[in-house]
Amino acid sequence: MEGLITFITEHARHAPWVVFSASLLAGMNVPISIDILLALSAVLAATTIPEYTYLLFGSVLIGCILAAWISYWIGRLAGSSLKKMRLFRKPLSDENIAKVRSFYEKYGFWTQVVGRFIPFGVRNCLFMSSGMSRLPFKRFALRDAVACTIWAAVFFPIYFTIGSNIEVLTGVIKKFNIIIFTLFGLTGISFFWYKRRKKHSP
Repeated sequence: MEGLITFITEHARHAPWVVFSASLLAGMNVPISIDILLALSAVLAATTIPEYTYLLFGSVLIGCILAAWISYWIGRLAGSSLKKMRLFRKPLSDENIAKVRSFYEKYGFWTQVVGRFIPFGVRNCLFMSSGMSRLPFKRFALRDAVACTIWAAVFFPIYFTIGSNIEVLTGVIKKFNIIIFTLFGLTGISFFWYKRRKKHSP
């Protein structure tokens, strides 16, 4: 993932297409964080290529939507085979698939909205489980498109704002680090002084 971030940063002009392609790979369970791709796109838009802001947002949004479709169809077409693999045995167990089906029955659309906001591979398991449980694709695709748009519309502006104020934030972090270092030093000196005094006290 670090290599991908470096590549995108160094080739900022091609970032929308790299981000889009990386999002599709994430849908195939390649260990790429879509959350980091969104954050990186927003920061690049704020600092390096502001003229590509809408293109970056669109590339990560459409890429994430299509990635969900890929995960869904992987689960639907190859779910039984995946369950035999150690990596997917637990997340795609019959128990978890039953839970996903139950969540959809109880909460419907909100299952996918909440799932969109949970990182670290939970999304892909939700999408694959949706395919394995035979949730109608049209319903899945429509719900996820709305959920993904909400997710992107919430976090892209946040990361964009952070990128726009990166120098200010860097200054604050530096000051914070100095304060922490000073407090740590004073604590160490105080502890050493206390031990020394206790040792020499009658």
